[in-house]
Amino acid sequence: MHLAFFLLLAASLARFLLRHPWAERGGWVVALSAALALLYVLGPRTAAPARRGRMWLVAVVAVWMVLVVLAPSFALCAVPLLYTGLRILPPRAALVLVALLTVFVVVALQKLADSGVDPILLVAPPATAAIATAVFVHAQRQADRQRALIGDLLRTRRELAATERREGTLAERQRLSMEIHDTLAQGLSSQRMLLQAADRTWDGDPATARRHVRTAASIAEHNLAEARRFVHDLAPADLAEGVGPAQALRALAARETTAELDVRFHAEGEGGPVPDRVASALLRIAQGALANVREHAGATTAAMTLTRLDDQVVLDVADDGRGFDPSAASWAEGVRGHGLPAMRARVAALGGTLTVESAPGEGTVVSASVPVEAPR
Repeated sequence: MHLAFFLLLAASLARFLLRHPWAERGGWVVALSAALALLYVLGPRTAAPARRGRMWLVAVVAVWMVLVVLAPSFALCAVPLLYTGLRILPPRAALVLVALLTVFVVVALQKLADSGVDPILLVAPPATAAIATAVFVHAQRQADRQRALIGDLLRTRRELAATERREGTLAERQRLSMEIHDTLAQGLSSQRMLLQAADRTWDGDPATARRHVRTAASIAEHNLAEARRFVHDLAPADLAEGVGPAQALRALAARETTAELDVRFHAEGEGGPVPDRVASALLRIAQGALANVREHAGATTAAMTLTRLDDQVVLDVADDGRGFDPSAASWAEGVRGHGLPAMRARVAALGGTLTVESAPGEGTVVSASVPVEAPR
């Protein structure tokens, strides 16, 4: 637009000088052309505030009008001024400016006509001004709609990011609660039960009581290692230094075996390495299942079986305890404890399934099947 204005201004001045050899008004035309060019150059710098921009536009239009009166050929410079007015002025003032510019252009073109009044020159400038105004207004509305859509998109992205952060925070809280339940809380529960058993047998069977105390101390030592690992990277201590899930589950079975509960472990199948997330989840599920056996089942024997298939790993934890009804409302509503819901959440996060088979008086079997390639 700026380039078009200066080209039109130069062409109009050249036409005037070619058609009218230096006459008495030639100096004024040259001086006013230079003044109009200088004003237009200063416009982008001084037109930032609304009031100063309007004053600048009034000065430019006034100089242009004087030029048109002196030399009608400068009428074609109205096109860039029309768009400048539509951009700077309010709608009503812009329409008034468009009408004023159009009148000056029509009068100037009629003066330039060689033979009287030319009907085309009466109709063409208003039609051109109307089309230019309509195109500009349409473009402005489209731009406003685009800005609104971009603003909505940015707000939606911010809201989505905030929602994802909230969901991530909630998921992390849930994960931390499961980690604490499957490690520190279960260890403390085992210590409490062992110390209570030691207190009951201290006078009658000191050797058994001391064995309970030593077992509780061993669990406390392991819990301390779990707590330190928990603070460091939330990885199970049994899986440290490249230990596989089979070795970790075997160590868990040995640690959980007491005089009241015999825990056995058996591994079946061969395959490649198990991802860390899957191994960690299986160990936590085993810990949760054994905690339920100790606290609720009243069992004397528990068996853990780890089966490695081609595309999945299956962990079965069975006990010979009193059993329960899995379809009972109290279990479905989570009254039984945090253990089974936490197991289901862990397995679901890895794209696997958890099944619980039990009946009153017939023991319980918890089976977790997890794909080897767990979703991230």
